[in-house]
Amino acid sequence: MKDLTSYIESLGILAPKAVYSNLSPAVLTEKALARGEGKLSSTGALVVYTGKYTGRSPNDRFIVDSPNVHDDINWNKANVAITREKTDAIYKKMTAYLQGREIFVFDGYAGADHTYSLPVRVVCENASSALFSTQALVRPSAEQLADFKPGFTVLCAPGFKCVPEVDGVNSEAAIILDFEKNMILVACSQYSGEIKKGIFTVMNYLLPHKGILPMHCSANIGDHNDSALFFGLSGTGKTTLSADPNRKLVGDDEHGWTPEGIFNFEGGCYAKCINLSKENEPQIWNAIKFGALVENVIMDEETRVPNYDDGSITENTRVAYPVEYIPNCVIPGVGGHPKTVVFLTADAFGVLPPISKLSREAAMYHFVSGYTSKLAGTERGITEPVTTFSTLFGAPFMPMHPSVYAAMLGERIDEYGANVYLVNTGWCGHKAGDGKRMSLPYTRAMLTAALTGELEKSEFETDPIFNVMVPKTCPNVPDDVLSPRKMWAKEAGEAEYEKTAKDLASRFQKNFEKYDHMDQKIIDAGPKA
Repeated sequence: MKDLTSYIESLGILAPKAVYSNLSPAVLTEKALARGEGKLSSTGALVVYTGKYTGRSPNDRFIVDSPNVHDDINWNKANVAITREKTDAIYKKMTAYLQGREIFVFDGYAGADHTYSLPVRVVCENASSALFSTQALVRPSAEQLADFKPGFTVLCAPGFKCVPEVDGVNSEAAIILDFEKNMILVACSQYSGEIKKGIFTVMNYLLPHKGILPMHCSANIGDHNDSALFFGLSGTGKTTLSADPNRKLVGDDEHGWTPEGIFNFEGGCYAKCINLSKENEPQIWNAIKFGALVENVIMDEETRVPNYDDGSITENTRVAYPVEYIPNCVIPGVGGHPKTVVFLTADAFGVLPPISKLSREAAMYHFVSGYTSKLAGTERGITEPVTTFSTLFGAPFMPMHPSVYAAMLGERIDEYGANVYLVNTGWCGHKAGDGKRMSLPYTRAMLTAALTGELEKSEFETDPIFNVMVPKTCPNVPDDVLSPRKMWAKEAGEAEYEKTAKDLASRFQKNFEKYDHMDQKIIDAGPKA
C-alpha cells in the first residue's frame, strides 16, 4: 500500500483520504452502496445511474497531438487533436480535485494473452468505476499483482468538470488519450464505456505496430478449437449471437488476432440490456447477479426488480459482468485461428440477404464500410431507414488509417483460410415498420450452418446488386427466406425491391468514396447501384 500511495501522490494527488487497491467485486459493491453510488437490485447486481452522460460522448474525446504519434493518427472527426499545454492543465486540475478524497485503484491487463497484453492501472474516485474495471480488464494473479508495473494509467474523475472556455474542450466532459505520457483522462462522465473504449483505442494503436490485428468483435470457439468472430454495430446482435450455448465464449467485444490465434482484451462483458429477456438471452440474463454492475436500468422502488423494457433514462442501458458468469466461457480468453468471420448488420431497408458469403476483397470492402441501419423517430411517424456506416465496425476507436486494419484482415483471410459471411439480422422482404424483424431462430440456424461448414454444401448464386454470394438452401431455414427478392415479390413487388436495393447500393458507393489508398479490386467487390 505504501508504494501505491507513493504512486498516487506522484500523479499529483496529494494526501488522499484513503487508497484502496484491487478490492474484490464484493467489497467494491459494498463500498459503492455505502457511498451512495447505487442500489442493490433483486438479482444482487449493483445498479447505478450515470447522470447526464448515459453513453459515450464522442464530441468530447481527444488525442494529444504529440510528435511520437502525429504521423500515425488518422486525424478526423473521431480523432481530434488537443495540445500538450491544454492536456497538462486539465490533468493538474483533475489531480487537485482528487486530493483528500478516497481513491480506488485497480491493476489489470488489457489482453488475456500475456505475450501481447498491456498492464493498465485505473485510478478513480468512484468504487463503481473500480468495480467496472474488474470486468473491463483481465484480473491479475497474486504473483502478477506483486510485480505489477503499469504501462498505461487511466485517471477517472466523474465529479470533475472542465471549463470549456478555459480548457479548450467542448463541454464539461473530456476523454483524453495521451500516448506520450501513457495516460487516459476521463473527466465528468460516469459512463463506464469511456474507460473501456479508451483502453480499446489504446490497444488499437499499439498492437498494429506489433503486427497484431485489433478488432471490435465478439468471439466464440467450438469443440475443435475452431474460433469464430462476430463484427457488428450496436443493435445487430453481436453479444447475443456470440453467446451460443453450443460454443464457448471467448469474449463479447474486443479481440486481437496474433500469429498464434485470437485473444480477448477484457476480463468481462459489457452488454446492452434494453428489452433483455430470459427467453431470448438466457446467458446474459443469468449473469446479472452479485458482482455485476448495471447502468441506467429502472428498478421498482419496493421490489428492486429491474425493468429491462424501460428505456426512459436511455436506450443504452448496460450491464457489466465477469466473463466467467457465462457458463461456457473460455478462461483464459484465447483461441485458435478463426475458421469463420461474420459481419452482422441490421438492414432496415430489408434488401440484404439474411446470409451471404464474401470473397476476400468483398470482406475487406464490408469491413471498411461497417454498415448497419436503423429507424429514426418512429414515434413521430418517420419510417424511412437511416444508414449508418462505421469504419471497421468501430470508427471512433480506430486511430490509424482504415487501410492499415483492412490490409491486416485480408492477409489473415489469405493465410488462415477463414470463410467470411455477411449476416442480416434486420428485416428481409420489407422495410422496417412494414413487418417483423428477421426471426432469431432462423438467424441462429444460418450461423450454425456457417460455423459447422454445412452452408458450404449449398449452391451459391451471386446477387447482381450487392455482389455477394447467396446460398440457395440452408438447413432449418425455408428457401424463400434466403432471397430478399423472392420475399419482396410476395409483398411489395419485385420492382419495389429493385428500387430499394439500388438505393442502398448507391449509399454504399457514396460512403466508400471517402476512403483513399484502397485497391481497385476492393472497390470493385462492393455493391453495384
